[in-house]
Amino acid sequence: MRLIIVDGLDGVGKDTHARLIKERYEKKGDKVIVRSHPESDNFYGRTAKKALLGQGKINRLKASLFYALDVMYSLRWYYRRPICDTLIMVRYLMGTAYLPRRLTKTGYRFFEKLVPTSKYMFFLDATPEELVERIKQRSETEMFETPEAFLKVRAKALDLAQGWYIINTGQSIEQTYSAIEKVLDELDSKAVSQPVRPVV
Repeated sequence: MRLIIVDGLDGVGKDTHARLIKERYEKKGDKVIVRSHPESDNFYGRTAKKALLGQGKINRLKASLFYALDVMYSLRWYYRRPICDTLIMVRYLMGTAYLPRRLTKTGYRFFEKLVPTSKYMFFLDATPEELVERIKQRSETEMFETPEAFLKVRAKALDLAQGWYIINTGQSIEQTYSAIEKVLDELDSKAVSQPVRPVV
């Protein structure tokens, strides 16, 4: 199975580009599944989403915990079973960038050992100013969708994204996807399609 990870802050275009990647592989005949966390088809994802729309330390802890459980739920039902050729995971390891700074790297290293990783790991990036403009169109705002939060979380996430393909989304969708597709072409040509680590 080809595991593709699409991560980044809110507003960078993760779901848009996951859809374009899905279409690419479906055209090649793959069966493709996209899991975009938090998902609404399970208790963990719904609880994480509700907490993200709240405020305060309790909701922050609930959001982090249930987000992680939602990712594990997806891995259990969609990664361990041979039901697709390509699995695209949207919002994955970079959820740890939302933890307090003293826990960020420890949390990332812990989950990096716990969950499968891949050569196909994309961190979509944009400036906090661009992100603020993009989320203005949304009807609901999550606790981390403020200029100050974007600035802090982006700095932590970029520090964690060593070995990831960092893609600038401060350009058109077509230009951004073109940069992603160049990487996909290169990786596919090398037939690097197996995750580095199995699920524990």
